[in-house]
Amino acid sequence: MTKGRHTVRGVRRGLAASVSVALLLAAVQCAPGGDESEPVLTGGRLEVLGVWSGVEQRRFQDVLRRFASRTGVAVTYTSAASDGVPVALAARLAAGRPPGVAMLPQPGLLRRLAASGRLVPPGDEVVAEVRRNYPAVWRRLGSFRGRLYGVWFKAANKSLVWYDVAAFERAGVVPPRDLAGLLAVARRLADAGVTPFAVSARDGWTLTDWFEDIYLRTAGPRRYDRLARHRIPWTDPTVRGALRVMSALLDPSYVAGGVSGALRTGFEQSVEAVFSDRPAAAMVHGADFVAGVVTGRTTARLVVDADVFPFPGSGSSLPTVVGGGDVAVMLRRSAAGDALLRYLASPEAAAVWAARGGFVSPNVNLDLGVYPGDMARSVARGLLDAGDAFRFDLSDLQPTAFGGQEGAGMQRELRDLLRHRDVGRAAAGLERAAQQAYADELRLVDDAAVTGRR
Repeated sequence: MTKGRHTVRGVRRGLAASVSVALLLAAVQCAPGGDESEPVLTGGRLEVLGVWSGVEQRRFQDVLRRFASRTGVAVTYTSAASDGVPVALAARLAAGRPPGVAMLPQPGLLRRLAASGRLVPPGDEVVAEVRRNYPAVWRRLGSFRGRLYGVWFKAANKSLVWYDVAAFERAGVVPPRDLAGLLAVARRLADAGVTPFAVSARDGWTLTDWFEDIYLRTAGPRRYDRLARHRIPWTDPTVRGALRVMSALLDPSYVAGGVSGALRTGFEQSVEAVFSDRPAAAMVHGADFVAGVVTGRTTARLVVDADVFPFPGSGSSLPTVVGGGDVAVMLRRSAAGDALLRYLASPEAAAVWAARGGFVSPNVNLDLGVYPGDMARSVARGLLDAGDAFRFDLSDLQPTAFGGQEGAGMQRELRDLLRHRDVGRAAAGLERAAQQAYADELRLVDDAAVTGRR
């Protein structure tokens, strides 16, 4: 289930993640290149590396089989579910065995690989297909220094709030349109004896998701971009303002089990807390893949018992969406790889998975009627309607030690906010952690460059 670093499938954190960054940066300096000969499609073979396993792997392999039937290319899919794509790819590059195509979970990884010369830019036909089917924001996310390197095949709309229909009806509330309305709904629910939110603070990425949605709506896309690059400090007034809103919404009295309960709750448990036979809360914030948890782990029926609304805006802001995704890139030059990227950029490829569910595409020419049901269509439409107001998950754009490491960086400081509700302390902690992580990343780059030159 796609969630960038924050997916139901999870992420590799800590030392393994730090080592993989250094290994990857060193490997791209010294690993041998791919075949530079003219590609021949007939009878070709292609390996694709991705993170998907289980149901998601089977559905992606349906896409690959359709491609193979059209082209005659024999495609092998390798799952990196156990280690994650960054770690698995770093090891493959260090050994001089890059896959033909990889599905990367982060635009930052695409940029690092492109900067080091490890990625093969696709041909003109792929570029033309992407221009036909993708808005500018997704083309930029797949590019480095103005050159396209990747095709964003699968996306995730994370700016969603899932709710218990019966709880809303009993409290006489409806989905809100802005953040003030969300806080008012929480108060009404609490007054009616219903705990507003189930929160998974044990999985710290859920707290970063809360912050990202609030910050994008209160500070706007431009400041979001500046904060993502650490061009403004985490002590900036816009950050403090978002932290105040987050603290108000996640008041301990509004969270199932209070702070201690949230700290013991995992992501899937938080979904179950809202949609079980004896619900403990009325709402849970989560991406489009929450639907799969609802249908797979509860008896709740989508639309009838469990419904969803877009994470509310700030009142005057345009529709905005925070999300993630998986981008296809080539690491070996081949006609088969080029043909696959062109196919993945087409509405036809997206339709294969979309019709089966558990999938959202950023392809604007995919017929929304392909999605199975009104809810899936609504979620997909929300992603497309955001247009250039879509922003990639902010924590995925950070150094791993700050944005994606369990018990550190953003996750640690936002847990601290949940516990102590001290905005100044949280902002100062975030800035200290960001400064350290960015300094450490620069040292890793320098060390990797030295290793690559030896």
